[in-house]
Amino acid sequence: VEKFPWANTLDVTRGVDATLASLRPGLPGIQIDSTIFRSANFINMAVDNLTSALLISCLLVVLVLFAFLFEWRTALISLVAIPLSLMAAGLVLYIRGATINTMVLAGLVIAVGGVVDDAIIDVENILRRLRQHRREGSNRSTANIILEASLEVRSAIVHAVLIDVVVLLPVFTLGGVSGSFFQPLVFSYVLALLASMLVALTVTPALCMLLLRNVPLERRESPLLRWLQRGYGALLGRIIRTPYPAFITVCLIVLVGLSVLPFLGQSLFPSFKERDFLIHWIARPGTSHDETVRITTQVSRELQAIPGVRSFGSHIGRAVQGEEVTGINAAENWISIDPSVDYDKTLAAIQKVINGYPGLYHDVETYLNERINEVLVGSSNDVVVRIFGPDLNVLRSKAEEVKRTLSKIDGAVDVHTEIQVDVPHVKVEVDLTKAQRYGLKPGDVRRAAATFIASTEVSDIHRDGKVYDVMVWGTPDARANLNSIRDLLMSTPDGSQVRLGDVADVSILPTPNLISRENNSRRIDVSLNVSGRDLGAVANDVQQRLQGIKFPLEFHAEVLGAYQERQAAQGNLLVFGIAAALGVFLLLQVAFRSWRLAALAFFTLPSALVGGVLAAFATGGIISLGSLVGFFTVFGIAARNGIMLIDHCQHLEWHEGVPFGPGLVLQGARERLAPILMTALAAGLALVPLVISGNIPGQEIEHPMALVILGGLVTSTVLNLFIVPSLYLRFGRNKDLLARRSAG
Repeated sequence: VEKFPWANTLDVTRGVDATLASLRPGLPGIQIDSTIFRSANFINMAVDNLTSALLISCLLVVLVLFAFLFEWRTALISLVAIPLSLMAAGLVLYIRGATINTMVLAGLVIAVGGVVDDAIIDVENILRRLRQHRREGSNRSTANIILEASLEVRSAIVHAVLIDVVVLLPVFTLGGVSGSFFQPLVFSYVLALLASMLVALTVTPALCMLLLRNVPLERRESPLLRWLQRGYGALLGRIIRTPYPAFITVCLIVLVGLSVLPFLGQSLFPSFKERDFLIHWIARPGTSHDETVRITTQVSRELQAIPGVRSFGSHIGRAVQGEEVTGINAAENWISIDPSVDYDKTLAAIQKVINGYPGLYHDVETYLNERINEVLVGSSNDVVVRIFGPDLNVLRSKAEEVKRTLSKIDGAVDVHTEIQVDVPHVKVEVDLTKAQRYGLKPGDVRRAAATFIASTEVSDIHRDGKVYDVMVWGTPDARANLNSIRDLLMSTPDGSQVRLGDVADVSILPTPNLISRENNSRRIDVSLNVSGRDLGAVANDVQQRLQGIKFPLEFHAEVLGAYQERQAAQGNLLVFGIAAALGVFLLLQVAFRSWRLAALAFFTLPSALVGGVLAAFATGGIISLGSLVGFFTVFGIAARNGIMLIDHCQHLEWHEGVPFGPGLVLQGARERLAPILMTALAAGLALVPLVISGNIPGQEIEHPMALVILGGLVTSTVLNLFIVPSLYLRFGRNKDLLARRSAG
């Protein structure tokens, strides 16, 4: 059963199950098994895994808030932002007609740490100001203090969220399969962030007014925070006095990150951990139906004997209304493995059985990976070299040359040429003069010959609710060889009969079994899969080897498949990423009202990405498209914390009269330590479930993304806490403000 592209898989599956249940009473003695192959199983498993990750992430964020705020009311106010933001994002998605699929849910999981950030910043500043005023014995009203504290960070919150949104806008320019995967994820993430900003600017101050009005907050400071502030103040003081060792250390870390870049591999998507597999078999054209059945039956017995194989099915050729055009030389197995068995070991056992049948083209694909590759290039292989040219014989010879060349590449497996071969074809050429002598038209001769040799449908029989085609076909003896075909008798208009050989020339000629055309040119494919190396490295080797092959005039080769899709997506992200970076720079200028500070903050942001690079290198060394999206996210998070720190230092100098110097920087950094650490820990710990659980169903794309974001969070937090204050002390002096104070 195939669904339409826009249909919901789970809804269709439930509908099929309900329909089968209603049919069973009327089908006595017939067993119907709808569990052999169900893509809904993978979706349910993926949603369950992501839901568990979401709940664990929320729990870890709760622990962070209680550890730093040390007051249940303030923690509760911050936590309210999570359900409100996620529900607001879900409401917008519902209005748009979207469904909660695995990518939308993944975006909400990644957003958990981000949606609480704005509330943390607002609550922490309100809490700090309330404690400050009460220690000083101020008689200002609580409402006035809360309003002023909230307005103090409002600009920083708005600019930080806008930067988070701007850096992710390039993802919405992705097309094809890449866009279909990542746009729902990023859209739900952005919606949650925008909702959290509105919550922080409206709901959070109101809750603070309701819950903190008469609470003795000055006696409930976190001991963990006091200890961190003492240690941080002492360490930052030494760094500010002699910043060059810290600068050199950062430069060394950046150099290490740059040095590992050439060793990072590339891929489009990771392998999806589906429990359902499709196994394709293709024998040479002309292979008999009996031989295909024999091979399929034998391999089916071996596959069913593998421990962990839960259900099994197969088919040969093409069904009457099947969407794939294949002959009886093609077969397909679909198997499901039990969730309790080791995934990799069972897949290796399946692959071992498949490899025991040389001489046949075969592959093992999960349903989702096969669909992705089919959409990309019409093939289920990782890399496809498509050769174009006008002459079929030259195409075949060049395809064999390309196949021999690519087979020598390390990591290239299952290298094969598209099965385009010559097959025997009976040619019946009517002799017009002889046919006219017997009163026969050329069409009469061709139709009669086609009926005898290939059969013709003449009617249908309806029986027991089933439809059977009625075919007229010559007997096997009558079409066994050329002589028997020539001896076939045809009726003439006068009632007599004549041999087919008397009115036509009957011969056997070689004929291509398949002629593929694209853009008005013939083509043939050489395909391969990748194993043991990353997709990017193998594809680069493929392109280099192709450059050493000389193609005649009007012939050329193109590299297609997952690698081409990744390169196109990467190029798209790079071009529009530059525009997004310019937008970030302009937002920084608006936030700081200084081109110099905007440039300072902007050029420190790439250093924050080093942690993501090192994390990817340490955990397999593969940069997938999900990892690239993770780098964009880290860029926005690093800018957020930098804004918070610099904006607060400016507030102390401009509005509270603190003179510019080491004291100002130390005070601003110490007072911003809590929100920076809380936001970093909340965002990081929210990703920990995705990192620890690994590459399980539903998290194949999010796992490498979470690794990159978590690694980037470490370096961006260190950068903002220790390097940005030193740079601000060196370049942040406001000369206009100094001149006004001197004149006054």
